[in-house]
Amino acid sequence: MTSIDLQKLPFVTDDGFGQRARIGIVVLENDQTVEAELSSLWPDGVAAFATRIPMEDRVTAETLRAMEVRIPEAAALLPGLMDFDVIGYGCTSAATLIGEDRVSAAIRRAHPDVPNTNPITAVLAAMAALGAVRVAVVTPYNAEVTGGIVDLLTSRGLEVVAAGSFLEESDANVARITEASVADAVRGLVASADASPDRRVDAVFVSCTSLRAYGIAGALEAELGVAVVSSNLAFGWHLLRLAGIDDAINGMGRLFTLGLGMDPR
Repeated sequence: MTSIDLQKLPFVTDDGFGQRARIGIVVLENDQTVEAELSSLWPDGVAAFATRIPMEDRVTAETLRAMEVRIPEAAALLPGLMDFDVIGYGCTSAATLIGEDRVSAAIRRAHPDVPNTNPITAVLAAMAALGAVRVAVVTPYNAEVTGGIVDLLTSRGLEVVAAGSFLEESDANVARITEASVADAVRGLVASADASPDRRVDAVFVSCTSLRAYGIAGALEAELGVAVVSSNLAFGWHLLRLAGIDDAINGMGRLFTLGLGMDPR
Protein backbone atom coordinates (compact mmCIF):
# COMPACT_ATOMS: atom_id res chain seq x y z
CA MET A 1 0.00 0.00 0.00
CA THR A 2 1.28 3.46 -0.92
CA SER A 3 2.53 5.46 2.01
CA ILE A 4 0.68 8.75 2.44
CA ASP A 5 0.69 11.53 4.98
CA LEU A 6 -3.01 11.29 5.94
CA GLN A 7 -4.46 14.46 7.43
CA LYS A 8 -7.22 14.23 10.00
CA LEU A 9 -9.98 16.54 8.73
CA PRO A 10 -12.32 18.44 11.05
CA PHE A 11 -16.08 17.97 10.74
CA VAL A 12 -19.38 18.86 12.35
CA THR A 13 -22.57 16.80 12.47
CA ASP A 14 -26.27 17.63 12.21
CA ASP A 15 -29.46 15.59 12.50
CA GLY A 16 -29.20 14.22 8.95
CA PHE A 17 -32.25 13.32 6.90
CA GLY A 18 -35.59 13.22 8.68
CA GLN A 19 -35.16 16.10 11.10
CA ARG A 20 -38.95 16.33 11.58
CA ALA A 21 -39.71 12.61 11.37
CA ARG A 22 -38.16 9.33 10.30
CA ILE A 23 -40.42 6.63 8.92
CA GLY A 24 -39.46 2.99 8.50
CA ILE A 25 -41.29 0.79 5.98
CA VAL A 26 -41.24 -2.98 5.44
CA VAL A 27 -41.94 -3.46 1.73
CA LEU A 28 -42.84 -6.70 -0.03
CA GLU A 29 -40.06 -8.21 -2.12
CA ASN A 30 -41.90 -7.72 -5.42
CA ASP A 31 -43.75 -4.47 -4.66
CA GLN A 32 -43.04 -1.81 -7.28
CA THR A 33 -45.50 0.85 -6.15
CA VAL A 34 -45.54 1.68 -2.45
CA GLU A 35 -42.13 3.37 -2.21
CA ALA A 36 -42.67 5.35 -5.40
CA GLU A 37 -46.11 6.59 -4.38
CA LEU A 38 -45.24 7.34 -0.77
CA SER A 39 -42.14 9.31 -1.78
CA SER A 40 -44.40 11.99 -3.24
CA LEU A 41 -46.03 12.57 0.15
CA TRP A 42 -43.20 13.38 2.48
CA PRO A 43 -43.03 17.07 3.48
CA ASP A 44 -39.66 18.78 3.95
CA GLY A 45 -37.88 17.34 6.95
CA VAL A 46 -39.59 13.93 6.72
CA ALA A 47 -37.61 10.96 5.42
CA ALA A 48 -38.56 7.33 4.86
CA PHE A 49 -36.27 4.31 4.90
CA ALA A 50 -37.34 0.92 3.56
CA THR A 51 -36.37 -2.71 3.90
CA ARG A 52 -37.77 -5.68 1.95
CA ILE A 53 -39.47 -8.85 3.14
CA PRO A 54 -39.42 -12.12 1.14
CA MET A 55 -42.75 -12.83 -0.58
CA GLU A 56 -43.76 -14.95 -3.55
CA ASP A 57 -45.10 -13.09 -6.59
CA ARG A 58 -48.36 -15.09 -6.48
CA VAL A 59 -50.70 -13.50 -3.95
CA THR A 60 -52.83 -16.15 -2.23
CA ALA A 61 -54.04 -16.63 1.31
CA GLU A 62 -51.25 -19.16 1.87
CA THR A 63 -48.39 -16.99 0.60
CA LEU A 64 -49.70 -13.98 2.53
CA ARG A 65 -50.00 -15.79 5.86
CA ALA A 66 -46.52 -17.28 5.41
CA MET A 67 -45.02 -13.82 5.80
CA GLU A 68 -45.87 -13.55 9.50
CA VAL A 69 -42.73 -15.35 10.67
CA ARG A 70 -40.55 -13.16 8.42
CA ILE A 71 -41.80 -9.81 9.70
CA PRO A 72 -39.60 -9.51 12.83
CA GLU A 73 -36.40 -10.20 10.88
CA ALA A 74 -37.34 -7.76 8.13
CA ALA A 75 -38.30 -5.07 10.65
CA ALA A 76 -35.02 -5.59 12.51
CA LEU A 77 -33.15 -4.49 9.37
CA LEU A 78 -34.50 -1.00 10.11
CA PRO A 79 -31.81 -0.08 12.67
CA GLY A 80 -32.90 1.20 16.03
CA LEU A 81 -30.10 3.78 16.08
CA MET A 82 -32.09 5.72 13.47
CA ASP A 83 -34.73 6.60 16.06
CA PHE A 84 -37.79 5.93 13.92
CA ASP A 85 -40.97 7.81 14.80
CA VAL A 86 -43.19 5.15 13.21
CA ILE A 87 -42.78 1.87 11.33
CA GLY A 88 -45.17 0.48 8.72
CA TYR A 89 -45.64 -3.00 7.26
CA GLY A 90 -46.69 -2.46 3.67
CA CYS A 91 -49.16 -5.20 2.76
CA THR A 92 -52.93 -4.75 3.00
CA SER A 93 -54.00 -8.31 2.34
CA ALA A 94 -51.39 -9.97 4.56
CA ALA A 95 -52.18 -7.66 7.47
CA THR A 96 -55.84 -8.57 6.99
CA LEU A 97 -55.35 -12.33 6.84
CA ILE A 98 -52.61 -12.55 9.49
CA GLY A 99 -54.46 -10.08 11.69
CA GLU A 100 -53.67 -6.49 12.61
CA ASP A 101 -52.68 -7.31 16.18
CA ARG A 102 -50.39 -10.17 15.14
CA VAL A 103 -48.65 -7.97 12.56
CA SER A 104 -48.22 -5.21 15.13
CA ALA A 105 -46.79 -7.70 17.64
CA ALA A 106 -44.35 -9.04 15.03
CA ILE A 107 -43.02 -5.53 14.36
CA ARG A 108 -42.79 -4.82 18.09
CA ARG A 109 -40.46 -7.79 18.50
CA ALA A 110 -37.86 -5.70 16.67
CA HIS A 111 -39.06 -2.22 17.71
CA PRO A 112 -41.01 -2.52 20.97
CA ASP A 113 -41.27 1.20 21.65
CA VAL A 114 -42.07 2.54 18.16
CA PRO A 115 -45.67 3.07 16.97
CA ASN A 116 -46.51 0.93 13.96
CA THR A 117 -49.23 0.55 11.38
CA ASN A 118 -50.14 -1.28 8.18
CA PRO A 119 -52.46 -0.44 5.27
CA ILE A 120 -55.65 -2.08 6.58
CA THR A 121 -55.26 -0.47 10.00
CA ALA A 122 -54.59 2.80 8.20
CA VAL A 123 -57.71 2.41 6.05
CA LEU A 124 -59.88 1.83 9.12
CA ALA A 125 -58.41 4.95 10.73
CA ALA A 126 -58.96 6.88 7.49
CA MET A 127 -62.60 5.85 7.19
CA ALA A 128 -63.18 6.87 10.80
CA ALA A 129 -61.55 10.25 10.21
CA LEU A 130 -63.65 10.75 7.07
CA GLY A 131 -66.84 9.68 8.81
CA ALA A 132 -67.36 7.07 6.08
CA VAL A 133 -69.53 4.04 6.83
CA ARG A 134 -70.83 2.82 3.46
CA VAL A 135 -67.93 1.79 1.23
CA ALA A 136 -67.22 0.24 -2.14
CA VAL A 137 -64.10 -1.89 -2.47
CA VAL A 138 -61.81 -2.34 -5.50
CA THR A 139 -59.15 -5.08 -5.25
CA PRO A 140 -56.82 -6.96 -7.58
CA TYR A 141 -57.05 -10.18 -5.52
CA ASN A 142 -58.66 -13.56 -5.99
CA ALA A 143 -62.07 -14.20 -4.44
CA GLU A 144 -60.72 -15.69 -1.19
CA VAL A 145 -58.38 -12.77 -0.42
CA THR A 146 -60.99 -10.20 -1.46
CA GLY A 147 -63.49 -11.92 0.82
CA GLY A 148 -61.07 -11.56 3.70
CA ILE A 149 -60.83 -7.81 3.09
CA VAL A 150 -64.63 -7.45 2.95
CA ASP A 151 -65.12 -9.57 6.08
CA LEU A 152 -62.66 -7.48 8.08
CA LEU A 153 -64.19 -4.17 7.01
CA THR A 154 -67.63 -5.47 7.90
CA SER A 155 -66.46 -6.76 11.27
CA ARG A 156 -65.15 -3.30 12.07
CA GLY A 157 -68.48 -1.59 11.49
CA LEU A 158 -68.29 -0.62 7.82
CA GLU A 159 -70.99 -1.55 5.32
CA VAL A 160 -69.55 -2.85 2.04
CA VAL A 161 -72.21 -2.00 -0.51
CA ALA A 162 -70.25 -2.91 -3.66
CA ALA A 163 -67.06 -4.83 -4.43
CA GLY A 164 -65.12 -5.70 -7.55
CA SER A 165 -61.76 -7.27 -8.38
CA PHE A 166 -59.32 -7.48 -11.25
CA LEU A 167 -58.75 -11.13 -10.17
CA GLU A 168 -55.00 -10.95 -10.79
CA GLU A 169 -52.73 -13.00 -8.52
CA SER A 170 -49.36 -11.84 -9.89
CA ASP A 171 -48.10 -8.89 -7.86
CA ALA A 172 -45.86 -7.87 -10.78
CA ASN A 173 -48.89 -7.65 -13.06
CA VAL A 174 -50.92 -5.74 -10.46
CA ALA A 175 -48.20 -3.07 -10.36
CA ARG A 176 -48.76 -2.54 -14.09
CA ILE A 177 -52.53 -2.09 -13.97
CA THR A 178 -53.03 1.44 -15.23
CA GLU A 179 -54.47 4.25 -13.16
CA ALA A 180 -57.09 4.64 -15.89
CA SER A 181 -58.23 1.06 -15.26
CA VAL A 182 -58.43 1.75 -11.53
CA ALA A 183 -60.38 4.96 -12.17
CA ASP A 184 -62.84 3.10 -14.42
CA ALA A 185 -63.30 0.45 -11.74
CA VAL A 186 -64.03 3.12 -9.12
CA ARG A 187 -66.54 4.85 -11.41
CA GLY A 188 -68.26 1.54 -12.19
CA LEU A 189 -68.70 0.55 -8.55
CA VAL A 190 -69.97 4.00 -7.56
CA ALA A 191 -72.43 3.94 -10.46
CA SER A 192 -73.69 0.47 -9.53
CA ALA A 193 -74.17 1.55 -5.92
CA ASP A 194 -75.85 4.83 -6.91
CA ALA A 195 -78.39 2.90 -8.97
CA SER A 196 -79.99 1.90 -5.67
CA PRO A 197 -80.54 4.79 -3.21
CA ASP A 198 -80.02 2.57 -0.16
CA ARG A 199 -76.57 1.48 -1.43
CA ARG A 200 -74.93 4.85 -2.15
CA VAL A 201 -71.37 5.05 -0.90
CA ASP A 202 -69.49 7.44 1.37
CA ALA A 203 -66.06 6.27 0.18
CA VAL A 204 -64.29 3.91 -2.20
CA PHE A 205 -61.40 1.82 -0.92
CA VAL A 206 -58.82 0.79 -3.54
CA SER A 207 -57.08 -2.11 -1.81
CA CYS A 208 -53.47 -3.24 -2.41
CA THR A 209 -50.20 -1.36 -2.08
CA SER A 210 -49.29 -2.43 -5.62
CA LEU A 211 -52.30 -0.69 -7.22
CA ARG A 212 -51.54 2.85 -8.38
CA ALA A 213 -54.00 5.59 -7.45
CA TYR A 214 -52.07 8.68 -6.35
CA GLY A 215 -52.52 10.37 -9.71
CA ILE A 216 -56.31 9.94 -9.81
CA ALA A 217 -57.72 10.03 -6.26
CA GLY A 218 -58.17 13.78 -5.92
CA ALA A 219 -59.77 14.18 -9.34
CA LEU A 220 -62.07 11.20 -8.78
CA GLU A 221 -63.28 12.67 -5.49
CA ALA A 222 -64.18 15.92 -7.26
CA GLU A 223 -65.89 14.03 -10.09
CA LEU A 224 -67.86 11.52 -8.02
CA GLY A 225 -68.47 13.40 -4.80
CA VAL A 226 -67.23 10.55 -2.62
CA ALA A 227 -63.92 9.99 -0.81
CA VAL A 228 -61.41 7.82 -2.69
CA VAL A 229 -58.86 6.11 -0.44
CA SER A 230 -56.25 3.67 -1.69
CA SER A 231 -54.08 1.45 0.49
CA ASN A 232 -51.08 3.67 -0.11
CA LEU A 233 -52.97 6.91 0.44
CA ALA A 234 -54.26 5.68 3.79
CA PHE A 235 -50.90 4.12 4.69
CA GLY A 236 -48.96 7.30 3.96
CA TRP A 237 -51.50 9.47 5.79
CA HIS A 238 -51.46 7.21 8.87
CA LEU A 239 -47.67 7.00 8.93
CA LEU A 240 -47.44 10.79 8.86
CA ARG A 241 -50.09 11.34 11.50
CA LEU A 242 -48.63 8.73 13.86
CA ALA A 243 -45.23 10.41 13.41
CA GLY A 244 -46.77 13.69 14.54
CA ILE A 245 -46.81 15.31 11.08
CA ASP A 246 -50.16 17.06 10.55
CA ASP A 247 -49.36 18.91 7.31
CA ALA A 248 -52.19 19.20 4.77
CA ILE A 249 -51.16 17.94 1.32
CA ASN A 250 -52.89 19.27 -1.78
CA GLY A 251 -54.16 17.06 -4.58
CA MET A 252 -54.45 13.83 -2.60
CA GLY A 253 -58.08 14.12 -1.55
CA ARG A 254 -59.90 15.18 1.59
CA LEU A 255 -58.10 12.65 3.79
CA PHE A 256 -54.92 14.72 3.72
CA THR A 257 -56.70 17.70 5.25
CA LEU A 258 -57.63 15.64 8.34
CA GLY A 259 -55.99 14.56 11.57
CA LEU A 260 -56.34 11.13 13.10
CA GLY A 261 -59.87 11.72 14.38
CA MET A 262 -61.34 8.49 15.77
CA ASP A 263 -58.26 6.35 15.20
CA PRO A 264 -59.39 2.79 16.00
CA ARG A 265 -55.86 1.79 17.05
